[in-house]
Amino acid sequence: MKYIQVEIKLDQVHIEPVTGLLLTMGIDETAVEDPSDLKGILSKEHGYEWDYIDDGVLTSSGAAPKITFYLDEGEDERADSLARKIEAEFPETEITISTQDDSQWKDKWKEFFKPAHITEDLVVKPTWEEYRPKGREKVIEIDPGMAFGTGTHETTSLCLKLMEKYLRPKDHVLDVGCGSGILSVGAALLGAEKVLAIDIDPEAVKVSAENVKLNRCTDIVEVRQGNLIDGVDFKADITVANLMADLVMLLTGHMHKAMNQGGIYISSGILTEKEDEVTQVIKSCGFDIIETRKDGMWCAIAARARF
Repeated sequence: MKYIQVEIKLDQVHIEPVTGLLLTMGIDETAVEDPSDLKGILSKEHGYEWDYIDDGVLTSSGAAPKITFYLDEGEDERADSLARKIEAEFPETEITISTQDDSQWKDKWKEFFKPAHITEDLVVKPTWEEYRPKGREKVIEIDPGMAFGTGTHETTSLCLKLMEKYLRPKDHVLDVGCGSGILSVGAALLGAEKVLAIDIDPEAVKVSAENVKLNRCTDIVEVRQGNLIDGVDFKADITVANLMADLVMLLTGHMHKAMNQGGIYISSGILTEKEDEVTQVIKSCGFDIIETRKDGMWCAIAARARF
């Protein structure tokens, strides 16, 4: 089977903004090669002493930073569209699109997806890994395929941590932009009585439904295709929206009609540079900010609905 490789060469200062732009376009699994990291490791200031360094390593230390991601075979138009958008925002980037054969490397990425502790009691694990829960641990089993993230991205883990803190037994939960369904499954395992998962992408709906079934919570989680909360007749105690800043701000203006009194609205996928802007919109739409958490360049916001 073949797949599409997209390689972006860019300046070091553009790594984070380009990675953020890719996330807003649905690409949350990227490989970043930054030679400045190697220079730091080789520097004696970091306390490392090396007896031997391969010439190839030294040569690569002078190369340009690079971001690489992959698409399924047949997604040529999407690859071209993504490249055009990146070049429009960052014209100095150099983008190469190529077709690769995965006959040797098929499922190689799975080697790097291991069981991960998101919180003390929440563990995310892929279907192909064995894991025996300890004590009160709850295990979310995910088969993301290559089209969706593994669930360990900062934006997802921030949501899970906030949801674990604020979700109460028997709560009704609305998951807007459910992707792989990991947040919906997490809500069910944390004690939610009813969960409605929504995504505009039919592939996301399919994958979410499969993961809900895999985790034996079809009696709790309903997966539905839709555009944000258009036409949704559902009252939530907890709403999670792991989207991007612009979509979060667009969604926030409509959230009250889907919230129970005192309900908690958790939004993520927000770059820290957008935090103030998103916070102001959330406040202006009838919510009180109760907590903001950050991880690297990302933040998630928990707010309580005012009635």
